[in-house]
Amino acid sequence: MTAPRTPSPRKAFGRLSLPERSYVVDALRTETVGGVLLLLAAVAALVWANVPALHSSYESVGHFHFGPEALGLNLSVAHWAADGLLAVFFFVAGIELKRELVAGDLRDPRAAVLPVVAALCGMAAPALVYTLTSGVGGGSLAGWAVPTATDIAFALAVLAVIGTSLPSALRAFLLTLAVVDDLFAILIIAVFFTDDLDFAALGGAVAGLAVFWLLLRKGVRGWYVYVPLALVVWALMYNSGIHATIAGVAMGLMLRCHRHEGEEHSPGEHIEHLVRPLSAGLAVPLFALFSAGVAISGDALAEVFTQPETLGVVLGLVVGKTLGIFGGTWLTARFTRASLSDDLAWADVFAVATLAGIGFTVSLLIGELAFEDDASMTDSVKAAVLTGSLIATAVATVLLKIRNAKYRRLTEEEERDEDHSGVPDVYEQDDPAYHLRMAELHERKAAEHRRLAREKAAERDALAEVTGGAGEEHDGPA
Repeated sequence: MTAPRTPSPRKAFGRLSLPERSYVVDALRTETVGGVLLLLAAVAALVWANVPALHSSYESVGHFHFGPEALGLNLSVAHWAADGLLAVFFFVAGIELKRELVAGDLRDPRAAVLPVVAALCGMAAPALVYTLTSGVGGGSLAGWAVPTATDIAFALAVLAVIGTSLPSALRAFLLTLAVVDDLFAILIIAVFFTDDLDFAALGGAVAGLAVFWLLLRKGVRGWYVYVPLALVVWALMYNSGIHATIAGVAMGLMLRCHRHEGEEHSPGEHIEHLVRPLSAGLAVPLFALFSAGVAISGDALAEVFTQPETLGVVLGLVVGKTLGIFGGTWLTARFTRASLSDDLAWADVFAVATLAGIGFTVSLLIGELAFEDDASMTDSVKAAVLTGSLIATAVATVLLKIRNAKYRRLTEEEERDEDHSGVPDVYEQDDPAYHLRMAELHERKAAEHRRLAREKAAERDALAEVTGGAGEEHDGPA
């Protein structure tokens, strides 16, 4: 009787499957470009708001109102950016979450435990740090949710700028972590930052979502059907008192993200591919342009570290995020069968956890919602978000640079394709055709080396004959 086989421990941050790796590489490429644009938009906002000759124009543009008053949509430019453009961002986040649930890491409960626990701890710890810091200092507890969010685009832009070749498993962890983070940020916004409800508008929004879902299930196609419907749902959701970005994530979650037989891409993947550049390249940078423009001075920066609310935000992002994500990951690996990949060290997980302390887009949004009746505190909290994100960037850069040579070697191994099949060699080790191609390749190389050996041997023999012949002439009698 054979002994029962003990299952081998599952590797945390192990090599991704080829389809998942391809998706991650494509998604991160777009997010990285969008993140660079986000960085540029943030810098432009700070310059625009802090150059004395330009400051008044920044205020004028940001507070300029337009839109139909009768529909309750006569909003400022900054308001349109926060409630309108970010709905596109959350629409993409909804599709990402749906895809992760049906086809990605969150589909398998065992694999989902790690990023979910890490994300939850990475949101609970910053909230706790803020609450303790602000509470002990006698400050307001209204901003507890500000440091809970991670900005994936900003984090990936930092990676692109510092040139770190982070292995795909760690990048996928960061992406999945951010997707779960976005989900809980959406729930926080919906539950804690909802004004008085207008049930008529909310009922209309729910009815619009039902029509949206029904059209999808019936297979109706055409942007001219869905875009006007989406705008109506968004407007009704805005007027209901629930933050309008919830409409975006709700519609994203309704899209089908699993493939039917014969489909190269599911409808969700196809629409995400179309909309993601709009979100990363336009919506989020424009939001940053009209949200990150806070007055920066020596006194303002000093106040970030003296006011309990702003200090709580900075410590929440830099300390809370890092300890929460790292601690949640370590505890999950400690109390489950998951073990760290042989190619990585816990220092790598700590560096990624530090990188997750870059809170920007959603943190700025929550800061505006938390202190919407206090313009001075809103600006101070925005300055704290920028300061905390900058400190997290600096710390992560140092930590990642230390391990950069190791990352580069791992990335090269992941991408090596010696048989030129278009598929990395590490994914073809169980394919007999791969080994036959490699055998043929090595045989051609061996034949080339044998030819070169014959040529070099012939050249050496010819040189020896010439040298020997010259010696015989000089050895004769004078």
